[in-house]
Amino acid sequence: MMSTERDDPLLIEHHGPVGWLIFNRPDVGNAMDASMLGALEEAWRELDRDPAVRVIVNTGAGAHFQTGLDMMALAQDPESLREQSRRTKRAELRLTARHNEVTKPVIAAINGTCAGGGLHFVADADIVIAASDATFLDSHVGVGQVSAYEPIGLLFKMPAEPVIRMALLGRAERISALRAHTLGMVSQVVDPPEHLRAQAQELAEQIAQNPAAALAATKAALWRALEARRHPIAPLQE
Repeated sequence: MMSTERDDPLLIEHHGPVGWLIFNRPDVGNAMDASMLGALEEAWRELDRDPAVRVIVNTGAGAHFQTGLDMMALAQDPESLREQSRRTKRAELRLTARHNEVTKPVIAAINGTCAGGGLHFVADADIVIAASDATFLDSHVGVGQVSAYEPIGLLFKMPAEPVIRMALLGRAERISALRAHTLGMVSQVVDPPEHLRAQAQELAEQIAQNPAAALAATKAALWRALEARRHPIAPLQE
């Protein structure tokens, strides 16, 4: 069982048939350090294996959802940084529900800022809802990094030009929750923002009323159809 101590990088909570996976580094915008990167795979699989969990909600503690890699923390842990770079280049990431082959429906509930690598969790969720004050941006190019996996995933949710514009402009381009809804990045905007978790719980409970086998088969069929449209992504070059 994943620990749910307040100082853990991830929290797992159970509310009825809904399992919650919560990024828990609010002081740094829930950016991913080595401990969070190491815990994500186990957390997703724990929730997916739990027979009491029918739907999973992913959100962030504090004021923000997820702001990508914590490069300052990873710079102090060279081995973890090398491992993450290796996985990225070989397309062997284990961050999201899709990366870990989660069979249950996953809702991303976006609170505050979702930036950089945080967009992985938007691209790979089955349903995305956002608080009315949420903001989306792709910060990779501004720090000299290639933006590829996240925007490629988003291309299957929304029109191409806004994705490309966000990727090329970096921090200068921020998409509001209302704009994200118009573009199809999110399916619902929750206002006021403090109702986000309650709305995510309600939505998850509605989904959970349906037979688990039918939900899993439907999710698998739809993602297979999406993958059939997606060209294989070659490992990034050194």
